[in-house]
Amino acid sequence: MTGGGRESEGGEEEVRGARRIPGPRGAADDLDLASVPLPPLPPPGGTAPDEAVPEQSQPASASGDAPESDAGEPEADLGPDPAAEAWPEPGPWPEAGPGPEPEPADGHPQPAAPEPEPATPAAEAWPEPGPGPETADGTPEPPAPDPLVSSAPVVLPHQVLKALLGAWALSACSAEETAAVEDHLTGCAPCADEALRLRDAVGLLHTDGSLDLDPTLRTRVLDGCFGRRPARIPVPEWAAPYDAETARLDALLRDIGDSEWHAPVRLQWFEEERRVSRRTTVAGVIGHLMAVDGLLSAALGLDDPLDGGKAPLDPTERTETYWSATRRPPTRAVREPWRAQSHELIRTASFAGRNVAETSVSYGAFALPLQDAALDRAFECWVHGGDIADAVDYPYPAPSAAHLHRMIDLAARMLPAALAGRRSAGLAGPAKDLVAAGAPGRSLHLEIEGHGGGDWYIALDSPAAVGAPERAVAQVALDGVEFCRLVAGHISPVEAAAGQEGDREAIRDVLFAAASLSRL
Repeated sequence: MTGGGRESEGGEEEVRGARRIPGPRGAADDLDLASVPLPPLPPPGGTAPDEAVPEQSQPASASGDAPESDAGEPEADLGPDPAAEAWPEPGPWPEAGPGPEPEPADGHPQPAAPEPEPATPAAEAWPEPGPGPETADGTPEPPAPDPLVSSAPVVLPHQVLKALLGAWALSACSAEETAAVEDHLTGCAPCADEALRLRDAVGLLHTDGSLDLDPTLRTRVLDGCFGRRPARIPVPEWAAPYDAETARLDALLRDIGDSEWHAPVRLQWFEEERRVSRRTTVAGVIGHLMAVDGLLSAALGLDDPLDGGKAPLDPTERTETYWSATRRPPTRAVREPWRAQSHELIRTASFAGRNVAETSVSYGAFALPLQDAALDRAFECWVHGGDIADAVDYPYPAPSAAHLHRMIDLAARMLPAALAGRRSAGLAGPAKDLVAAGAPGRSLHLEIEGHGGGDWYIALDSPAAVGAPERAVAQVALDGVEFCRLVAGHISPVEAAAGQEGDREAIRDVLFAAASLSRL
């Protein structure tokens, strides 16, 4: 039987009903794509029927009858299959190279196949695995280069390259973009300058240093401004530490949130031989500073935040009075009156001139000249600023070296009187060598190292005696910040001494006298 004008292989009929397994597919290089007819497209709006899959021909039975179906009944002859005409029977692929054409099965000559066209770019770009073409001498021909990969640099317009400079500085460009940008920078001076600035900025983003401002920045800026245009009424030199420390603490207070004003803060100091503490809040600490600063306000004739006629002079009693007078816990509203008070103190001292520096400020049990009282307030402002910074996890460095040196000098000058007071209370050893007032007496060499350091000689037997290197019987070496922490009552005398040499009793008496300078 014939089907579609062709006899099946071996002269047998084409069997319907069994799915035909397609033959092996050759390499793309061996396939003449132009000689293979394309399948007909399905009609619009429908899909190709399942019968469009070509059926595999099977040999007919010996009796010539149609093969039976799975149910044992002979199948009807439906005539030529359009799908079989659309998809040719599988057969051997033509081999590459010249050779004799195969004889047709029916003896009739076949039309000559058209000349093979060059392979399409898709076939060259994505070759199937298999043997490649051979040259005339039989050796394999080297594969052609991939047309999708180009070694030529990417050509981009100027505006695009300028927009890529930021990504290039961050090393976020692709290899092609990086090459294009760097090639452009060799011939474009404005873009090269911009790229250099961006690279410098990227270096700042990866720095390991702190992003906090240098604590001396304000002083240096003011010095530069005053150097160009001196202030008509300058701040007195003795008031500069108080001015700087109140400004630093105010900067900290501006950075914290409303809830952090209620963060718990524990204030510590020494009384006699033991350490005591008091729990309050950030706002409570600022109220304490404002209450004690009122002593300086009263000495300058300014308004005292407490009633000046009835308020006590002792700093601890003033603080307790202020805390008990506030019916509600203090909030961040306390910052404005405290800052206004500090500004008024500095302004009044500046206008008053040099004559006001020796004005006595009474602390109840003792008194200090105004210039030392301002230095004492600067020291306490720094110490309590550190307490607040610890409570809210805020970086708070030490004061500048010049200001810290002056604070240490004030504490060293107060040590002989503190030592005499402890001796009167039976808390220190007796005097061993009394001398006339102003004469050199037994001394302890206090060596302060590091930030704001220096050398001081502390008279041991009388506050009126003068410390002298030739009469030194002991030596103590301390770091500057550690000595201030000892004076503030934040560390014990046993923890403070880094180096000791000489009279052990004198060393102990001086260290405990330094701790006794602390107060609320």
